[in-house]
Amino acid sequence: MTGVWIDSTHADDVRRARLYGGDLYISSASRAGRALIEHARAMIEEAFAPHDPETAQYHMAVGDYAALLGRLKPAFIHHPRCKELLRAVIEEHGADPEKTYFDVPKLRSSTSDGYLTTGIALAFPPHRDTWYSAPQAQINFWTPVYDITADNGMSFWPGYIDKPVANNSGTYNYYQWNKTRANTAAMIGDANTRIAPGATEPLPKEDLRFVTGCGGFTIFAAAQLHASLANTSGKTRFSIDFRVVNVDDLVAGLGAPNVDVKCTGTALRDFMRATDQARLPEDLIRRYDSGEVGDGVLVYEPAG
Repeated sequence: MTGVWIDSTHADDVRRARLYGGDLYISSASRAGRALIEHARAMIEEAFAPHDPETAQYHMAVGDYAALLGRLKPAFIHHPRCKELLRAVIEEHGADPEKTYFDVPKLRSSTSDGYLTTGIALAFPPHRDTWYSAPQAQINFWTPVYDITADNGMSFWPGYIDKPVANNSGTYNYYQWNKTRANTAAMIGDANTRIAPGATEPLPKEDLRFVTGCGGFTIFAAAQLHASLANTSGKTRFSIDFRVVNVDDLVAGLGAPNVDVKCTGTALRDFMRATDQARLPEDLIRRYDSGEVGDGVLVYEPAG
């Protein structure tokens, strides 16, 4: 049976083990979480001024809106302040920053009523992050930037943590995706410019949804089956997610069960140690690598 732990005091090793088994954790807004949200709001509101970011879609042409996101999202992702704030969030959640490696935080947007759902604002179908070359030991942290409702967040199907799901992840190679996203125009383009592995079989209508407070986190394993809900709230949803791995778990080969992953490559080279931003050892990464690099790109480096 799946456990949902709210403001748990579990030690990090216990929490990780339970997450790998399919449990989910919800944490209330914390000092570091609020600081991350405040930083994101400041950048978002400056970018969309004079419009309210949640309703700017009603005042902008789709192309202009997508171009704005094409500037805003990389600026947030690679802002030095974000790395400082992620370390603080990690420490507040009881993880050892010397053993915890994180990827840069992603700023997501979900516009309402189908205004923009492809390219840089892709609405992800039901999927596991492991279908996108994430390691089985990856753990995700997700928080909304502005208030959400039960119909404006994410869906989870935790009963599938150890149950195979038909999917098209075999079409995805991480190094080829790095090559594709180096072209900013592709990030703004139509659905055909972004490969998005997803489930190819029907899923139960019954799902789990959580209304997480801004600066509080929904925490789940990368192997957890989940999806972005279709936004019909009338407002654009902004959210932040980041991913972590524990180096001891990688060394020991721990993680969620791998029941249906067919993609190739690995995202492990993107992770950096919370204390000093050092990368994982290449010999450790190679243990988890698969597929030929070919003319792909091992690590995506944004232009400028």
